Amino acid sequence: MFDKLLIANRGEIACRVIATARRLGIATVAVYSEADAGARHVRLADEAVCIGPAAARESYLDMNRILATVRDTGAQAVHPGYGFLSENADFARACQAAGIVFVGPPVGAIEAMGSKSASKALMDQAGVPLTPGYHGDQQDPAFLAEQAARTGYPVLIKASAGGGGKGMRRVDRPEDFAAALASCQREARNAFGDDRVLIERYVLKPRHIEIQVFGDTQGNVIHLFERDCSVQRRHQKVLEEAPAPGMTAERRRRMGEAAVNAARAVGYVGAGTVEFIVDSSGDFFFMEMNTRLQVEHPVTEMITGLDLVEWQLRVASGEPLPLTQEAVPMRGHALEARLYAEDPDKGFLPSIGRLSVCDLPARADGVRIDAGVEAGDEITPHYDPMIAKLIVHGQDRAQALARMRQALAATRIVGVANNVDFLSRLVATASFAQADLDTALIEREHTALFEGSRTVPGEVWRLASLAWLRDEADTAARAARQCSLPDSPWNSPDGWRANGTLTRTVVLQSGDQTCEVAIEAVKGHGQGQAPGDLAYTLTIGGESMVARLRSGAGNAAASALAAQIGDRWLQASVALDGGRCQLFVDGRSWTVTRANTLQGVSDDEHGGGMVAPMPGKVIALLAAVGAVVEKGTPLIVLEAMKMEHTIQAPAAGTVRGFRYAVGDQVAEGAELVDFEAGAA
Repeated sequence: MFDKLLIANRGEIACRVIATARRLGIATVAVYSEADAGARHVRLADEAVCIGPAAARESYLDMNRILATVRDTGAQAVHPGYGFLSENADFARACQAAGIVFVGPPVGAIEAMGSKSASKALMDQAGVPLTPGYHGDQQDPAFLAEQAARTGYPVLIKASAGGGGKGMRRVDRPEDFAAALASCQREARNAFGDDRVLIERYVLKPRHIEIQVFGDTQGNVIHLFERDCSVQRRHQKVLEEAPAPGMTAERRRRMGEAAVNAARAVGYVGAGTVEFIVDSSGDFFFMEMNTRLQVEHPVTEMITGLDLVEWQLRVASGEPLPLTQEAVPMRGHALEARLYAEDPDKGFLPSIGRLSVCDLPARADGVRIDAGVEAGDEITPHYDPMIAKLIVHGQDRAQALARMRQALAATRIVGVANNVDFLSRLVATASFAQADLDTALIEREHTALFEGSRTVPGEVWRLASLAWLRDEADTAARAARQCSLPDSPWNSPDGWRANGTLTRTVVLQSGDQTCEVAIEAVKGHGQGQAPGDLAYTLTIGGESMVARLRSGAGNAAASALAAQIGDRWLQASVALDGGRCQLFVDGRSWTVTRANTLQGVSDDEHGGGMVAPMPGKVIALLAAVGAVVEKGTPLIVLEAMKMEHTIQAPAAGTVRGFRYAVGDQVAEGAELVDFEAGAA
């Protein structure tokens, strides 16, 4: 086996490869962009080299810089992770020409499977079942529209060189085909440098089931069972599990054989995944083969007890597969949840910022964390906004699901919008709990996932108030210790007055909800109240309740909050950042802010154009200046974190102008369009 390995990637996969290599006694070299200078994978590696600016095309996708770094550091092998150059045949070929071990499949296998259309033809020859549609090279829009009509709506447009849900659109009506095709091609061109697409029948109520395959240089190819990746949004996986619920032994055998045949057809070596779409009758069709390790590989590791990265390194060194097909174990059930910096309530818009708190569940029996960041790290707009992967294992699906719920409830992330609460609601839905899985599960459970999560409970407003009151009390106590009369009543944080008690009102906000809380300190020690405790009467909407908490260190990044509100005791965690409070209670998190009551004019009253919901780059202007448009008309397209986001007209009106041109970078909140609503 080689002595030094360069990891040509970032994030949690780079951290994972470094850990496995270190266990095998292999020295590691990390590469990083200027934006990743302080990243976790840089801190973990034995050696790290900066390879360029933040833009991926000038750093992680610059194969010449990476190859130069391999030569300069004396590394004998490159692990490409997933994404970036992991499925780039030119990079694999360049490594081979330079005498560098590419930890991945042969160039021919990457090329054969790199084009979805070419791979479909190859799989057809190998007897692997295919989804009906058009998989050829003709790319004229009119011709593709004809093929879509021939296939029958609904259809799925897919980037031929794509993956990760990019360059993919479902189209239900012929009149929507042209716009969807243009968007797919544009997104594919930006993500993969290749705008070719294929057309397939959209399978109704489909399940997405993939088979993990492995091959070695001696010609052995086996599979390591299946993963169910049906729970998706925008064709991106959200939850994965292994084995697939409801999978019979006979179907597992047939799908496994088909996946192995697909791998053999291209002389496959290393880790790969053959992806199938499965209809409601159980028939399965080949979708694509990913010639790399997948993000969701940990669930396979959990049910087999194997380290797939170690297998990759051993196979790349020329060793045979460690096990035969019959010897591969399968035990229990595993689930994986992807923790992302994104806001599900705002269409899953990505979020950027510093992780002031990143408390993930402790590693224990049945719980595993794969993370690329830690508290204090930045989520930037340049790369995929994944924070971590939360993986659990149980004796059966019920136990694994219970562990996932507990692990999500113990997760504390502050500093960026995130999907932890959404995931908690998702695993609690009837559909997921009962394994009623298909790729439309999130849409089907929309009410439970979104509409039912809006109302802020009264105890949340009261706990947030108590968090700020405790912080004020701690600040007052520290100030009192510094003055000459520390016992003066004027140092009391309870609003002491010579002729009475102060009552004040604070205005709190959470999302689009506002609450007024009247606060009055309680004098003396009530029942169960010890010296040093803080007690207040909190009144909301005319309902007054006495709330008690014990004073403590309120300035920690995240601290425990134990409070008695009325007759109920509550345990919570809280993180304060000025006028912003992140509260974790009953397995959910709430963001509460103190409103600026001096600001009397809303942003909407100032007028102006539509604003960017996140930082990004303008990639298309879809309307002409002076155009009269209807509400919902697409006007401008932004690209951020490798995905497109279309800004639509908020009402019928006239486009008076665009403030940015194609190619311009825009900041979050930047006004994009001068728009006159209601104009004739």
